[in-house]
Amino acid sequence: MRRPTSPARLMALAVAALTPGLLAAAPAAPAHPSPARGAHVLPANDGWASAGPGTTGGAGADAAHTYTVTTWDEFKQALKDGGDAPKVIKVRGTLDGMGGRSCEDFAAGGYTLEAYLAAYDPKTWGTAPPSGPQEEARAASAAAQAEQIKAYVPANTTITGLGRGARLLGGSLQIKDTDNVVVRGLTFEDAFDCFPQWDPTDGDSGAWNSEYDNLVVYGSTHVWIDHNTFTDGRRPDSEQPSYYGQLFQQHDGELDVVRGADLVTVSWNAFTDHDKTLMIGNSDSAGATDRGRLRVTLHHNLFRDVVERAPRVRFGQVDAYNNHFVVGKQGYAYSFGIGLESQLVAEKNTFALPRGVSAAKILKKWKDAPVTVTGNHVNGAPVDLLAAHNAANPGNPLREGAGWTPVLRTRVDAPRDVPALVTGKAGAPRRR
Repeated sequence: MRRPTSPARLMALAVAALTPGLLAAAPAAPAHPSPARGAHVLPANDGWASAGPGTTGGAGADAAHTYTVTTWDEFKQALKDGGDAPKVIKVRGTLDGMGGRSCEDFAAGGYTLEAYLAAYDPKTWGTAPPSGPQEEARAASAAAQAEQIKAYVPANTTITGLGRGARLLGGSLQIKDTDNVVVRGLTFEDAFDCFPQWDPTDGDSGAWNSEYDNLVVYGSTHVWIDHNTFTDGRRPDSEQPSYYGQLFQQHDGELDVVRGADLVTVSWNAFTDHDKTLMIGNSDSAGATDRGRLRVTLHHNLFRDVVERAPRVRFGQVDAYNNHFVVGKQGYAYSFGIGLESQLVAEKNTFALPRGVSAAKILKKWKDAPVTVTGNHVNGAPVDLLAAHNAANPGNPLREGAGWTPVLRTRVDAPRDVPALVTGKAGAPRRR
């Protein structure tokens, strides 16, 4: 997709020309951009999204393509207006992705939860996948909700929070098959599925599966996600009921980068209070689209009270440095998931683990792939995460050495400075 050449983009190209390959060593410590005051152009060398021509989003947008929106409908219309012309969309206040409607308003074909539960109770239905009238009604109801809550982002777009309290509530932002997008300064809260599907074959006892990530990057390139907050907010999993002995899971991921997405920088975000948090590559069978892509940088992000996938990686060259993890005691599974053909480099991250949670849990081996982990600290002290994992899993060790060295970094902070720095600055601007 050919993007218009805005003045800001010409500047980015000039910077690229002066920086051979955009792969030279970065300056030691430039000032951190502020989502309230800084320019919405990704700095040179700031992670994978700075490669090539860089990421400028809607920089250079004219007045006709600069919007301030206060409702979900206004937001979706602004995304559609002007095609791929550079645009800036400023979000003020809360945009309700459900449009003021309830789950019952989307129910179709006679679907009710009570009827669905009665139809597919494992005691009577067994272990076959759901089929028949209630499953068909559930699927139709889910399609109606998806039409309402999904918003698609075109190329050359910047979406930014205006002041404090800018929030997308119950909506799912889709950056799909496009290029050159910036998302900054927003709180993404509670993208929930009204109509989860029961899968009796998922795991030993079956599971409820839901749709809708808060934000998904699908088949897109040059995407910068910066200074946002992701949270389940008003609908934590801990308050949801269980059916058939399994949690009625209404949340999917907070952020997914999948299906050939590439050149993504995720910086200074807060990922909080969630289970399946951040997935890079969503299938072992997606090598045709994902092999050689899924290059993602994660730096200076806060992961607080998340259970797993922070991130889980398949295929991609992922650079994770200077992130801070505050681990909750209940239900913690792992942080870094090592998947098929992944090449994860995890350096100078910090972990606050509660009593009884071992550093051996931080890495999780899903499939054999080499990993580089150096300079990481646990509870204020350096810990060799690879050695900790392998000592606890002698029959299933991880291999050392991801096979590449990241160089697209603007600054790398000492681990002793990371907890206070990230806790104080990561996430969307806070309400006062």
